[in-house]
This record gives sequence, structure tokens and C-alpha cells, in this order.
Amino acid sequence: MRLGVHLPQYGRAASPEAIASVAVRAEELGFADVWVSDHVAIPASQGYPSPYLFDPVLTLGWAAAATSRIRLGTSVMVVPQHHPLQLANQLASLDRLSGGRLTLGAGVGWSKAEFEALDQDFHTRGRRMNEALELMRLAWTTDPTTYRGDFFTLEEFKIQPKPVGSIPIWIGGTSDAAIARAGRADGYQGISMSPDEMVALVDRLREAGAGDDFVVSYRTGWDPNGMDHRQIVDEAEAYAEAGVHHVVAAPWRRTAEEWIDSMETLVELVSLD
Repeated sequence: MRLGVHLPQYGRAASPEAIASVAVRAEELGFADVWVSDHVAIPASQGYPSPYLFDPVLTLGWAAAATSRIRLGTSVMVVPQHHPLQLANQLASLDRLSGGRLTLGAGVGWSKAEFEALDQDFHTRGRRMNEALELMRLAWTTDPTTYRGDFFTLEEFKIQPKPVGSIPIWIGGTSDAAIARAGRADGYQGISMSPDEMVALVDRLREAGAGDDFVVSYRTGWDPNGMDHRQIVDEAEAYAEAGVHHVVAAPWRRTAEEWIDSMETLVELVSLD
């Protein structure tokens, strides 16, 4: 099982120094990748996530500048909240600047209030995401690019620089539409599911067309400084048996030092591939 870690991008632990130091230590420890979340604006009445949240692309750029090998990922980018042309350029630039290290975890989003704050239709977000993914893939591989959809139209434009290679896209969500979308992608990013639920979900992904190279990833709140160590070991084994290839751990520490201490203990509990 490959193991990634969420950066201290949010909450009390978040700072430029914390993000850089955690990214550097994650690379030293052999983590596969570092990850960020995406919320443009968070209603005051909404209890999750922390309203103190650095921009995901800028955060990964900051982490990339401090490291040289570790991969970078979004868990997940709320794609319908961003214009696909701008997002395509940002992500291609990040991938190029980092030497081809980006994985795009992508989802439709769940907070209706966030969409309303951005003056966007919550109910068409799935169809807009489908078009956005199509447009971005096209923009990353062709010049000039032409695209005609129900929501986005592009006539003979050049979007450069191109990514170093093909940016892997991992889809989040459990609806039938999300599973179908994942079947056309490179991987899946899950959250809040038991190992038994993951077994059923992996079956659905295979039925949707996921092949042998498809990556099943799971995001969890593993934090050895706040959890029984045996629980983490047992869950790692159970998720691996369920068909999970990759896990993103998100510690809940309040300082960079505590975050790194949790990471150091975690690599002793979960063997890294």
C-alpha cells in the first residue's frame, strides 16, 4: 500500500513554514505524495472544514518548491467551482513547475451554500464537471484547442505550457454518476467508508470500466497521536484486502512538530510500498 499525507494547509497548524517542513519531512520519510483540500469560501454556519484554508494550487506550488521527488495531489479539487480554462492552465503550470508530479483528485462538491456564494448552479455541477474534465484533457494534449459543450465553448485557443506528461485524474464520490465518471478516469479517491463498503465500491468501479492500472485511494483521519495504534494497523490491512492501493492520512495536530511526529509514527505502523 502506498501512503500519502495531507499537508497542514488548514486550521491552527497551517502556515507557510509548516507546509514546507511537513512536505520536506514527508519526502525524507518515503511518503508517496502530499495532499491538499479545496474550498473557495466557507459559510460561517458550516461546521466543516476549517475556514482557515490556504489555496490548494498555491499550497502545492509552495510544497513543490521545497521538495524534489514527492508527488502532489488534490483531495479533492471541486472542479465545477472553477472555470476549466483557468484550472487547466493552473494545473498544467503546477505540473510543469514541479517536474510532472501532480495527481488531480476531482469531485463535484457537496456544499450547496458554497456554490450559491459563487453564483453557480448546484444542480448542474455534475454535468459541468464532465465537460470541464473533457475540456482540460483536450487542452493538455492539443494545440490549438476547440471544444463545444452545453456549458463551455472554446474556439481555436492555445493553452500553454502543457503538463510534463498525462496528469492522472482520480475521481471522488459514491453516486452512480461519480462511479461512471471514475470508470473513465485513472483512479478513485474515497472517504468515509468502511472496508466492507470499499469492497462493494471496488466492484462497482470494475463494472464501470476500471482496469488493472486503475488506482483505488482512500482518505482517512489516521493520526497515531490520537488513535489506538492497533486500530490503524488493522484498518490498513482491511483496506488493502478490500482493494485499496493508496491511502491519504490526514493528522489532526495543531503544530507542524506534532504533525511530523504523527507522520514518523505512522510510517512505523503502515509499511510503505
